[in-house]
Amino acid sequence: MAHPLFSPEVKQMLAERNTTGLREFCEQLHPATVAEALDEDFTPEQIWEVISQANIRTQASVFEYLPPALQVQMAEKARPQVGELLSKMSHDDRVDLLRRLPPRVTEAIMRLVDEADRQDIAKLFQYGENTVGALMTTDYAWLPGTLTAAEAIDQLRQQAPDRETIYYIYVLDDANRRADGTLAPRRLLGVVSLRDLILAPRHALIRELMETDLVTLRYSDDKEAVAQLFARYDFLAAPVVDDQFGLLGIVTHDDVLDVVREEATEDLQRQAAVGPIEGDYLNASFYRVWKSRVKWLALLFVAELATFTVMEHFEELIAAVVVLALFVPLCISTGGNSGTQAATLVTRAMALGYASPRDWRRVLRRELLMGLALGLTLGVIAFGRGALTPSDTRSGPRKVNEAFAVRLPADTDLPAQEVSSSIWGGRSWEVTLAAGTPQTTTMEKRARVRLPEGVKALEPPQKMGTVWEYQFPAECEMRTEPVSRWHLGLAISIAVLGICLWGTLMGCIIPLCLQRFGMDPAVASGALVATLVDVTGIFIFFSAAKLILL
Repeated sequence: MAHPLFSPEVKQMLAERNTTGLREFCEQLHPATVAEALDEDFTPEQIWEVISQANIRTQASVFEYLPPALQVQMAEKARPQVGELLSKMSHDDRVDLLRRLPPRVTEAIMRLVDEADRQDIAKLFQYGENTVGALMTTDYAWLPGTLTAAEAIDQLRQQAPDRETIYYIYVLDDANRRADGTLAPRRLLGVVSLRDLILAPRHALIRELMETDLVTLRYSDDKEAVAQLFARYDFLAAPVVDDQFGLLGIVTHDDVLDVVREEATEDLQRQAAVGPIEGDYLNASFYRVWKSRVKWLALLFVAELATFTVMEHFEELIAAVVVLALFVPLCISTGGNSGTQAATLVTRAMALGYASPRDWRRVLRRELLMGLALGLTLGVIAFGRGALTPSDTRSGPRKVNEAFAVRLPADTDLPAQEVSSSIWGGRSWEVTLAAGTPQTTTMEKRARVRLPEGVKALEPPQKMGTVWEYQFPAECEMRTEPVSRWHLGLAISIAVLGICLWGTLMGCIIPLCLQRFGMDPAVASGALVATLVDVTGIFIFFSAAKLILL
């Protein structure tokens, strides 16, 4: 997003070739503000022209804040400049950049980097992309334990300009060689904070000041473990060690914030039945977004087809009590909502370490009681809505598209009665038929037949032996005897209770099972749980209605 204040000014300075103004713009403002102003309305060539007016360290800082897609474009167009920037960029950020570049561009840029930086990049490249090793930086401050506090501060002044952070100083032993002759990482002995170092007596030894009870990360750990560790201990940085406790690098808090944001985005996408999309939404390719979304949508669509099978099983019930069809969306959405709530709460609790599969009994008991409480609350509301359903709606109207006949004993009259057709006015005529009346389709219940608009009476009957046959025209509306308002309210309330309880239980059980088998529980939230509860909820709804209404 272009900065409304600075972007126009930068454009004007570019047009006027105001190099002094561009340099002050880059060096006086925070690099993030500079990057925001250059984000959208400038070409890669223009951005290079702007930041090239500043010193190399400022250029690297601004470059790091630019969107990843823009960094790639700039690197492809100006390889020599990028090769120079790499020496001043954070060690982990430059590796991330090189991972995103095409191999041919990476090789060309690596030839422009000095030997020391090339070895450091190669070392970080060897770690898996989603591991702590790929997240760490080798740009840390360290000291031997034999120095005094005064000597340590003097030495730290020399290291500080080239270090990402100096709030923690790591105490290391002497370097050792491996059997193959290469130097092994220095073993981590302890850590001392800058605060303790400044407040310590001048002649105090570092090994006396350092903290030896260390919390460390292994280079092979999943990067999700980093966020949990930082949240628990409130670290600004944490050391990364190998199997021999050799210090490989550190992970800083700013990188952890990036991990938290990425993981939260990934979990939200999975909960919405979207495969994780790398990069930002607007810059991701249309095909990639379509592919990420269509896989889950197709799977869930096929699963939802099971609802047809369930409703087909209750076809006679729907025909007999048509009003039930009006309550299907209401009841089914209740199950999806309650299931999504439970799945989201349980998934988040597991992500934060508050719950795990071994706590399944506590989780199940809690959600069982919660499902009952929620179901009873919603059931009371549903009972009231069902009981307040108007009589005409409870009578189950259905359209008779074809003409039909009714046979009655001779001299039996069927007068048409004028009634109001709707609350908006208009009149129509109805004929009442008793249950068992022989006709094209024998009546199972007492019913009223509403004649089509404009038809005020039936044609005179035709005598056929001892019976008279009345002809009804097509497009009549037939209404059966209304179901009891109290029975309907009870059926809806029990169905809501059962569906809400079932949805809540499924929402808590599925994430626990997925994590138990090593899968990401985030996929159990949202659309997946809602789909599963939809299919089973329809069965619960019609089963309760059949038990009470028929």
